[in-house]
Amino acid sequence: MKLAPTELRARLEGCHEQGFGWALACCGWDEHEAKETLQVSYLKVLEGRARFRGESSFETWLFAVIRRTAGERRRRQRAKRLALLRLARQPAPASPDPAAEVASGRLAARLREGLASLSQRQREVLHLVFYGGLTIEQASEAMGVSLGSARTHYARGKSRLRTLLEDAS
Repeated sequence: MKLAPTELRARLEGCHEQGFGWALACCGWDEHEAKETLQVSYLKVLEGRARFRGESSFETWLFAVIRRTAGERRRRQRAKRLALLRLARQPAPASPDPAAEVASGRLAARLREGLASLSQRQREVLHLVFYGGLTIEQASEAMGVSLGSARTHYARGKSRLRTLLEDAS
């Protein structure tokens, strides 16, 4: 028994008070959690992830959706708490060497400055090849330029970047 969207909304509105009361009971009388559970339940119904088939009354079906949603939320929250507890039990990572951190920060800053000084096409082709994992041929297609042009921009950009980084050292 498929309900029209307007009828579905009207039925949800008609059951809202009872549904909220049931959500409160399912959520241990936590008002905030009950509101969240009810909202997620309504979304499931309105988006079609929970479908009324007419095998029971609408109210009975809706209350089952709310109960299942509350249970799903409880399980997710419990899993998050367990993950946080496991994380809290792990030893803290060793502190990085402050000098190394400063040096890597300087290198990153020089790299950003060097990239900013390149032409847009040089930056694009270097980004696509180094960060995107594309070949120069694929980068040329993505950029809408000829393969020869992409190769030229790649070589010139790489050379210019190398020079800028070496000069800064």
